[in-house]
Amino acid sequence: MSDSPAAPAAPTAVAAPRRVTVERDGHLLLIGLDRVDKRNAADLAMLQQLALAYGELDRAEEARVGVVFAHGDHFTGGLDLGDIAPRVGPEGLAMVPEGGIDPWGVQGPRVRKPVVLAVQGTCLTLGIELALASDVVVAASDTSFSQLEVARAILPFGGATLRFPAVAGWSSAMRWMLTGDRFDAVEAARMGIVSEIVEPGEQLARAVELAHRISVQAPLAVQATLENARLAVAEGPAAAAARLQGELVRLMQTEDARIGMEAFLRRETPRFVSR
Repeated sequence: MSDSPAAPAAPTAVAAPRRVTVERDGHLLLIGLDRVDKRNAADLAMLQQLALAYGELDRAEEARVGVVFAHGDHFTGGLDLGDIAPRVGPEGLAMVPEGGIDPWGVQGPRVRKPVVLAVQGTCLTLGIELALASDVVVAASDTSFSQLEVARAILPFGGATLRFPAVAGWSSAMRWMLTGDRFDAVEAARMGIVSEIVEPGEQLARAVELAHRISVQAPLAVQATLENARLAVAEGPAAAAARLQGELVRLMQTEDARIGMEAFLRRETPRFVSR
C-alpha cells in the first residue's frame, strides 16, 4: 500500500457478506478475518470491514487492546486481485469508510490502542504488512510468509516499503520484497516481524494471553508509551524525547496514577479506570 500525499476520500462501505468478525472479551476486542473458503484473501469488503473494526477499537471506551486473528487454517492469501484491481482509481484504493481507521496505518491516523496479531498457515503480502503495523505478533511455527507483490506486477502498498527495511534491515527486507520468495516463522522472528513462535493451534490463545496482560496495565500510560515510540520512529528520537517530560506530568495527574500509587503502597493489584 503506497503512502500517497492525498489519500482517497472516505468511501461508503460496500454491501457484502460478513468478512470480519468482531467480539468483546473483557477489555479486548477480538477481530477475526473470516473468508475461509478463499484462504482469507482480502476483497474490498474485507478491507473496509477490517477498517471499521479498527475504528470501533479506537473509539470503544472499554476496549483497551485489539487482537487480530484469522478463522480457518490460513491467516491470509493476500489480496483478491480479481476484486481489488478494477476498484483502483486515479487516487488509489478507497478502502477506509467513514468511521474506519486504516489498519495498515498509511492512510490517515493510526489506531491509538495496541494490537496483538496471531498468524498461521499462509500469510502473504498484506498479512506481513499487518504484522509490521501491529505491536505484538504471535506466529504458529508452520506459518509461511511471502511479500510477493512484484510477482503480480504491483508493489507492496500496505506499508512494507516503509516498515520492512526499518524492522529487518535493508538487505534482509530487499531479499524478500524483491524476489517474492517464501520465508518461515523462524526467519520472520529473526528479522523482528514476529515476537513469538508457538505450536500450530496455540497462536490465538497466546495472543489473547498477551493482550490480557497489556489490558490490565494503565490504559492511558500504555497509549502514551505506544504514541511516543511511534513518534520516535516517524520523526526521530529527538522529537520523542522532547515530549517525554510533558507526558510524564500529564500522566502523573491522572486518576490512574493515584490508583497505581495507592495499590503500590498497599501491595494490591491496581484496577485502572482510564482517567
